[in-house]
Amino acid sequence: MTITTGQSLPEVTFRVPTADAPSARTTTQTFKGRRVVLFAVPGAFTPTCQNNHLPGYLKFRDQFLAKGIDEIVVVSVNDVHVMKAWAKANDAMDKIAFLADGSAEFTKAVGLVLDATAGGMGVRSLRYSMLVEDGVVKILNVEANPGEADTSGAAALLAQL
Repeated sequence: MTITTGQSLPEVTFRVPTADAPSARTTTQTFKGRRVVLFAVPGAFTPTCQNNHLPGYLKFRDQFLAKGIDEIVVVSVNDVHVMKAWAKANDAMDKIAFLADGSAEFTKAVGLVLDATAGGMGVRSLRYSMLVEDGVVKILNVEANPGEADTSGAAALLAQL
């Protein structure tokens, strides 16, 4: 079942890249008592994710923070090492939190799975964005086409705040 607005995020543990070794970070640690923008992508370095989705959130980062957002996080069904390489390649390590959902535990729990096996990519995440307040989904924007980042893009979510 797909998560909807008004529901709490499931408790999972992500792997997060740091300057040193990867660390564990739970849903509670990320969202409890905080106002967080979450966007999810089918895969790090994939064309729409690399050229449109991530750059938009980097571009509008200061505007999100000015609207009371505590943190911007990106979730992808990639391992933590790929997420670290993606963060570094985009000079984003200290700007956005890169949450690796390597086994798709979070993605499956929120019901936003993309079956990309036909294209050789396996189980991935749908492309979406959320506003999460104290662990509860307040806004949810899911793309109809995972190759686009309009509905879930930074400009669209910023306009909803």
